[in-house]
Amino acid sequence: MRSRQYGPDLTPPWKRQRPAPEVPADPGLVVEEPGTGFCGAVVRCERTAEGFTVTLEDRFGRHRVFPMAPRGFLLEGRAVTLVRPAAAAPAVPRRPGRTASGSVAVPGARARVARGSRIYVEGRHDAELVERVWGDDLRIEGVVVEYLEGVDDLPAIVAEFAPGPGRRLGVLVDHLVPGSKEQRIADRVTGADVLVVGHPYVDVWQAVKPSSVGIPGWPEVPRGESWKEGVCRRLGWPVDTPAAWRRILASVDSYRDLDPALLGRVEELIDFVTEPDRP
Repeated sequence: MRSRQYGPDLTPPWKRQRPAPEVPADPGLVVEEPGTGFCGAVVRCERTAEGFTVTLEDRFGRHRVFPMAPRGFLLEGRAVTLVRPAAAAPAVPRRPGRTASGSVAVPGARARVARGSRIYVEGRHDAELVERVWGDDLRIEGVVVEYLEGVDDLPAIVAEFAPGPGRRLGVLVDHLVPGSKEQRIADRVTGADVLVVGHPYVDVWQAVKPSSVGIPGWPEVPRGESWKEGVCRRLGWPVDTPAAWRRILASVDSYRDLDPALLGRVEELIDFVTEPDRP
């Protein structure tokens, strides 16, 4: 039987399931797979023999791979169909023969054996940002960057490192402003073979230019509130620090995306730990 009103499908139009909106699976997008309840940020999309898949990373760093099926995910509680993200616009080319930091590139150069000197930064995000912009330079110079997870234990860490000629230590500190706790700690450890420098920001996220991230500016977060979570809330991002950081880091292509307050300090540290030993 064929219905004149509904055609071959006897389901009334108001009962038919509407197509789920298609959403590009951009890196950092947070979705939930309803069948398993797994919630995470998009890490990558890949083509397989069975079709396209998407890899999600949850807040604990665990990865799960799911097929990109129609209506296969929830975005803010609504069913969506993930699709491959549009091809990224070509990045602004760097100057020929230059690294991301603006240094002269050395084609075919091999990484140098690590020096005894080191650069320490406060956290993983700081280390990843330094690697993204200065990684090529650091490998050529043989400089290893490690992170501290805070500066409260810096005096003990410096004592254990035992700096000296040929074994210098450079430290990059967040929120290094006069009268701060960070400044007092820096004063305690600074010496002939230890250099502590810093930027004025609460967190290294702020060292990335807002224009590069695509935001009007870094919002003010009241003291007592988690700064990173507060930033996410005020920018309308999911309150997911790892996903937010991936989004910020992906916006950095070269030194042009960073504030000079960070650029100068990192260059200063690299010069310090690679300076020839004094007689």
